[in-house]
Amino acid sequence: MEKNNRFPFEEDNYTHNINRNNERKLDRRGFMKTLAGAAGVFAVSSLPWGALAAKELMGLGEKEYPHQKITDIAAIPIGDSVEFAFPGEHDSALLIRLGENKFVAYQNACTHLRCPVYWVKAEGEMICPCHHGKFDVKTGEPTAGPPRRPLPEIIVKVEKGAVYAVKVKRYEG
Repeated sequence: MEKNNRFPFEEDNYTHNINRNNERKLDRRGFMKTLAGAAGVFAVSSLPWGALAAKELMGLGEKEYPHQKITDIAAIPIGDSVEFAFPGEHDSALLIRLGENKFVAYQNACTHLRCPVYWVKAEGEMICPCHHGKFDVKTGEPTAGPPRRPLPEIIVKVEKGAVYAVKVKRYEG
């Protein structure tokens, strides 16, 4: 192999930096230590955010929102329904009066593909017209069609002649 005479040292230009004393050598063990250290720094730095997110997710089942009036009891006959938004203004929901003092409410987005769910009084069922899904009005459980999960239930409270939405019950299955 011919020496390159343009460089002020004796090695050729391909191997002149391989064995320098001032360069740090990184073998497999050193690389793994560096990788584990970086992972540890990342884990520790993200720990507060991860703990906060887990706490928020764990508390969803018990999260109570400001009570929101849905309707006056006198304004909804037995067997009828009222649409409302809860917990946010874009969260569509449905309140159904089943008896004198029996009310149920669900988020009315089908658990299959989020199509709107409608109360059909004549059939006594909640129906999703997109894929013929049906839900039991007393439990929100699917009874027909492709949906496999129940509708998220909205806990309601009756006081002072009105029905209020209080919290969303998280699906546990």
